[in-house]
Amino acid sequence: MKLGFEESQTPYDSGSQQARVWTEGWVAREMFCINCGSPRLAQLANNSPVADFVCPVCAEQFEVKAKRGQSLGTTVADGAYDSKIARLTSATNPHLLVLNYDREAREVRNACIVPKHFFVPEIIQARPPLKPTARRAGWRGSNILIGKVPEAGRIFVLRNGIAEPRDAVLAKWKSTLFLKRASIEARGWLIEVMKSVDAIGRPEFELSDVYAYEARLSSIYPGNNNVRPKIRQQLQVLRDNGYLEFLGGGRYRLRAGGP
Repeated sequence: MKLGFEESQTPYDSGSQQARVWTEGWVAREMFCINCGSPRLAQLANNSPVADFVCPVCAEQFEVKAKRGQSLGTTVADGAYDSKIARLTSATNPHLLVLNYDREAREVRNACIVPKHFFVPEIIQARPPLKPTARRAGWRGSNILIGKVPEAGRIFVLRNGIAEPRDAVLAKWKSTLFLKRASIEARGWLIEVMKSVDAIGRPEFELSDVYAYEARLSSIYPGNNNVRPKIRQQLQVLRDNGYLEFLGGGRYRLRAGGP
């Protein structure tokens, strides 16, 4: 989808600042709220401390990050690490909207939303602190490791220049809203089991297939000596919330957000 702006229409000489104007203009024109379906998002004032856009109907907030190139990649640069970690449990923590644009073609190629309920400490990476000679010596930025988010938590609105069906986008969003009710710790376990299910690579699988990721889960949660019972518990939660269907005999089917 075309960005709809020419260089002469921006007040900036910097390529990154021009791109911010173009991509934010695209969001204002093209994005709808995937929480309530409102046809437009409203842009917040520049330098708002948390978010860039808000839904005028349901008040959900969105932070926009734009990347130049052919794909979204696996990492998105973000602001201060300590502030990002502190915001994980805040009601004002925004959803992340990542855009991938082609500068020469003036096109947005991909638009992907990571819901805030997929944000856990494991996907926030601290960048090295600034050197003592820097103006903000010691300041640490952060990276958001979107490659560590399960497939269900990467909701494409636009993929390779083609808009995804609106109903499918809204359905995928609704399929994981149960995570909002979970604590950060409980959410972390659920997300890791969801990633294990993704890695199996097929919609129907057996309990033993998930057990194959026991060592990985043990390394993430070294203090837990009962990983297999924890896996079964998480699969039950995912089943009870409609994410999985239990077929009997230790067999499951992925109902939403599949590979």
